[in-house]
Amino acid sequence: MIKSISLHILKGGTGKTTLSGNIAYCISNHNKKTILVDCDMQANLSSWLIKSDVKYNYELADVLQGNIEVEEAIIKIRDNLYIIPTKENGSNLRAYAETKLTKEPYIFDDLNQELEKLDFEYAIYDLAPSMTQLERCILLGCVEVITPITPEYFGFNGIELFYNELLQIKKGYRKEIKYDKIILNIVNNSFETHKYFSELFLDIPNYKVYKIGQDRKLADSQRNYQTIFEYYPKSNSVLELEKITEDLLK
Repeated sequence: MIKSISLHILKGGTGKTTLSGNIAYCISNHNKKTILVDCDMQANLSSWLIKSDVKYNYELADVLQGNIEVEEAIIKIRDNLYIIPTKENGSNLRAYAETKLTKEPYIFDDLNQELEKLDFEYAIYDLAPSMTQLERCILLGCVEVITPITPEYFGFNGIELFYNELLQIKKGYRKEIKYDKIILNIVNNSFETHKYFSELFLDIPNYKVYKIGQDRKLADSQRNYQTIFEYYPKSNSVLELEKITEDLLK
């Protein structure tokens, strides 16, 4: 059965896209057929991992609208790693979300079923930092969600708000989504504020908390259209990303 996972929080700048791409790559390296689904209208994931000379005519919105079969939109980007992109310019995803999605709340469950027929074992969903009907429906199609957060005061509010949203999904749709992992991201231990809030986050009960330091190589890798594993495998971030992956593979 396919395992569908999203990284989400109602806050920008926490590294969701960077983590999604790198975790998916790491999972695929364990000989697991893995697909990324770019659900963010900014299409940062697609512009990062799809080589600039690769031209594609179809995107996620075309699949959701039933204009094409899902395999027509899938692009192979690495061994065992694929993506359903969203167009950086001219995407129809917003129009679909605003006009049709309320009538199709389980559309991402349907998508997962189609991906499973194509032998995908893991689907990693990259979401925008918001909670519209689009994000709710994506979460509804996921078995697990992970929160990336930065070590600052407003991070606690973000986790509380997000947890309450998950409770609303559980109440409204009777869907239990696994939520027990937090990625403390972009940590700079030379900042007293980061040190202080990192300690507080690490003590949150009922969550496994991972810690990834501020790493310039992560940004450099994206500029070179690579994951950190490809660009600089000696990075300290690689070790923690592998820990996260190992837990997701259990």
